[in-house]
Amino acid sequence: MHGDGLVDLDCRRAWWAPAVIAPERNWSGAPGCRRGARFLLDPATCRVSSQQQRPFESRGECLQWIMAHRRQLREGLPGAEVRPVNLARWLLGLE
Repeated sequence: MHGDGLVDLDCRRAWWAPAVIAPERNWSGAPGCRRGARFLLDPATCRVSSQQQRPFESRGECLQWIMAHRRQLREGLPGAEVRPVNLARWLLGLE
């Protein structure tokens, strides 16, 4: 994983991040959100974040993190499916 932020990422490679889509309005995982709002997760806190700082170097690494933290994710993000997303495509709204 990379720890210094998105600005320093090598744009020639794919980076991966865990993401969710709010299943309902005012969802408990992100109070005040609208249904369908898209969020990246912060791997350090297992919560939604507007400042995702640590993308994974591979889809497999991201999936491993999701599986290793599935209990915390299920409890903190009820009703949402956490999935790995290609960070560039996610930021462009393509995924």
